[in-house]
Amino acid sequence: MPKAYIVSAYNAINDPDKLKAYAELAGPAVNSFGGKFLARGNNLVSFEGKEKLRAVVIEFESMERAKEMHDSDAYQEALAKMEGGAVDRDLFLIEGAE
Repeated sequence: MPKAYIVSAYNAINDPDKLKAYAELAGPAVNSFGGKFLARGNNLVSFEGKEKLRAVVIEFESMERAKEMHDSDAYQEALAKMEGGAVDRDLFLIEGAE
């Protein structure tokens, strides 16, 4: 079974305090579902498309496990902390190559 990756690419951060509140809850939610942070931060280079302010890549054992994390009460509570447009980001799940 191939691994899966959640990728988050931030276009704008409108409220850093709300993003921090999200991160404080999102990290433990990710960890509780076996997620592993492979990359995160703002030291990045955009070769094509809109320049990103921040990016995060998280590895999971499967697409199903990543979806379970995203849909969990713990992660949904974290997402609620960014309510009101704290960030503009692209967030997606991709299956790894075997």
